[in-house]
Amino acid sequence: MESHSPRDVSSPRDVPSPRDVPSPRDVSSPRDVSSSAGLASPAAASAAVSASDADRDAEVVFLGTGTSVGVPAIGCDCDVCQSDDPRNRRTRCAIVVRLPTGTLLIDTPPDLRTQLIRERIPLAHAVVYTHEHADHLFGLDDLRLFPFRLGTPVPLYCQRQVEARIRKSFDYAFRQREPTHPGSAPRLEFQTIGEDPFETLGCRLIPIPMTHGPHFNVIGFRIGDFAYCTDTNGIPDKSMDRLRGLDTLVLGALRYRPHPTHFNIDEALSVVEALKPRRTYFTHIGHELDHGPAEASLPSGVWLAYDGLRLRIRPGMLAATPAVDHGVGGSG
Repeated sequence: MESHSPRDVSSPRDVPSPRDVPSPRDVSSPRDVSSSAGLASPAAASAAVSASDADRDAEVVFLGTGTSVGVPAIGCDCDVCQSDDPRNRRTRCAIVVRLPTGTLLIDTPPDLRTQLIRERIPLAHAVVYTHEHADHLFGLDDLRLFPFRLGTPVPLYCQRQVEARIRKSFDYAFRQREPTHPGSAPRLEFQTIGEDPFETLGCRLIPIPMTHGPHFNVIGFRIGDFAYCTDTNGIPDKSMDRLRGLDTLVLGALRYRPHPTHFNIDEALSVVEALKPRRTYFTHIGHELDHGPAEASLPSGVWLAYDGLRLRIRPGMLAATPAVDHGVGGSG
């Protein structure tokens, strides 16, 4: 699909399917920041933002838009799981935001390696996590190659309970012994976040606390006039206030029927009606939603996201005095 800027009001219903989407090498990007010649660290990236960068667009790439089991689901012979429409092939949820100063990855799903290869994204400069469920976390080991190119451990921005899950599930990455060889385990650096805004890669992220069923909390993120809010069935008033004035909202909408931990279509549309962003894309989609008919039934300004979809956003980069690019270490 052709990338849309916030000023482009053409409907995604009129654009080609993912099979016709240009690759990232064919689509204009904020800068070629995904090569091994990337910035040394998020701190260096933040310091390197110039006044001209602050006015630049960024590109959001949907790596995955599916529910926790993906679509098609294993062993399912329903019409959607057997569909020939490539938009009905949904890997587990994640996006990258290609900023002027680096590539920001939101979540590391089990399909991460395949997703990054498919979209030709060879590097993420930093990772932020919405929560610690397996479908958003268990591709973390695929980050192992990135320190070769960054020259530093991969920065992980997450809440304390996410860090605890990572340390338990990927305990081999934190053993106090000499590695057998470089790259034998992920090299990670935790940056603890809460509900307060924080900065990475020269951009300000505003956490959006939300509920994910009766026993679990997650966070979404606002970046400039864009927000990413998946895996929720409740957004508190304080969080809704953080979502006012959006241009683009990405919101989880699992299916038509109610679900105990996710918005269904009607519930998600109620959020859209309250916030009134210019455009909304639903994600974390199950196999009840056949892309073509389901999208056609949605109101104006609301679409279903699909794997490989690309959008232009205004990330509101922070202007600062340019700093020296410190380069990278080894070459993977």
